[in-house]
Amino acid sequence: MATVSLPNSHTEPDGSAVIRVLSYNIRSMRDDTRALARVIKACAPDLVLIQEAPRFFRWRKKLARLAAASDLVILTGGATAAGPAVLCDLRATVERTEDVLLPLTPGLHRRGFATAVVRFGGARLGVTSFHLSLQQEERYEQGGMLLDRVAGMGVEHAIAGGDLNDRPDGRTFRRLADAFQDCRTTAPWGGEFTCGSADPRQRIDAIFATKGIEVLGCGVPLDLPGVAEADLTRATDHLPVLAALRVPAA
Repeated sequence: MATVSLPNSHTEPDGSAVIRVLSYNIRSMRDDTRALARVIKACAPDLVLIQEAPRFFRWRKKLARLAAASDLVILTGGATAAGPAVLCDLRATVERTEDVLLPLTPGLHRRGFATAVVRFGGARLGVTSFHLSLQQEERYEQGGMLLDRVAGMGVEHAIAGGDLNDRPDGRTFRRLADAFQDCRTTAPWGGEFTCGSADPRQRIDAIFATKGIEVLGCGVPLDLPGVAEADLTRATDHLPVLAALRVPAA
């Protein structure tokens, strides 16, 4: 449970940036979208790494409505990344974006990455939202593709957040945690378990950061002011993961 407050977003005198990052599986906005927007807005994120964004009829309009209701804008992703998306606030200066579709395994869902490079003050940051496969071997391969994608972004500092469909003791989760900081393990804050939202019993959603980023706190925002338990339950079948990070100046 949260015992201390996460710092608010700000830019420090040396050009480094303290940012809030939220990772959230929103189940294609099939649940209570007003509750969903209230949760996101209360977390005051600079970046929202979304999984299961709407992908079909009028998906852009649906995602835009969620962004507007959360005082954010769409940065990239959605159907063009097979579900992952990134929202941001106006504090972010966007350098570039790219949506990546992963190889399709017959009979399984298409997967992809929503990626961007952004700046906050003097800090430059690579960003990736992902949602990995339910199938163990494909999931492990996609974990390797995620490592390659982050390494190829041409940035010193990067974050990746999403739904791993794997627990911390799983092969794919361990593969990512060995390469990056698992923000929840580095600086525990808030709640631990993320799925399902009504009675969470497992942690399959996470935010990862490269080694040079300082993790100030990370977890499920159970006690954050403005985040109501009823909204968390109604918004979607996952609980969100919120991290406060200090990104060094470039």
